Amino acid sequence: MKAFSLENSAALVTGSSQGIGFAAAMALREAGAKTVFHGLQARPENIPADSAYVQTDLTQEDGPARLVAAAFAAQPALDTLMCNAGSFFDTPFLDMTRDRWERTFRLNVSATYFIAQEFARRLVAAKRGGSIVITTSTNGLQAEGDSTAYDTSKGALVMLIRSLAVSLAGHGIRVNGIAPGVIRTPLTSVWMESRADDLLGHYQKKILLGRVGTPEDCAGAVVFLSSPAASYITGEIIVIDGGLTVHQIGQM
Repeated sequence: MKAFSLENSAALVTGSSQGIGFAAAMALREAGAKTVFHGLQARPENIPADSAYVQTDLTQEDGPARLVAAAFAAQPALDTLMCNAGSFFDTPFLDMTRDRWERTFRLNVSATYFIAQEFARRLVAAKRGGSIVITTSTNGLQAEGDSTAYDTSKGALVMLIRSLAVSLAGHGIRVNGIAPGVIRTPLTSVWMESRADDLLGHYQKKILLGRVGTPEDCAGAVVFLSSPAASYITGEIIVIDGGLTVHQIGQM
């Protein structure tokens, strides 16, 4: 169906060297978009040879501007942005430090804000519309133990999605989000492997579909929100959690 085609689009996906970002970037490519990948480390081998890759530390003050400039240099027709880069630096609340708190917000919130701003400025100057998809989390909707900074940052992204949708609608730029639940990525696999017998088992019982998600489970929603099929959708967040947040008690 042409409504889901991105053949005439070009996309930048932040944090796309692995995990959800990589799966989404590959799905955008499959839908036809010329995709620019991004990561903190040097170019990984898994990035397709015909796609641009930008290495940038988004916690640096000039990181967002440098990333967007490099992405537009590689693909001047960029009209799609997925702000996916983020991480978890929490300790229990009583042990939380200002450095960890500020590191969380520099990457998860500030980088997202200023990347979106740089991207939108270029689209507005070119008088063309586009789409922004921001990765928040079910942690932005429901709190989790020992996750105060991460939860707060993801909650901030929930409001950022709505606020940017208001600010950019008049310029023809749609802004939406995805809120993944428990997804197996390189970041989450650390605790999943160490707690497979208790915590992971608990989540699998709580998730209505009976399994932890994969990055590919998130990719389809990103393609949809970026495509003409979602041309009348802005300010919305798709929860991708297998039903985790639907059932109050979970399976016994």
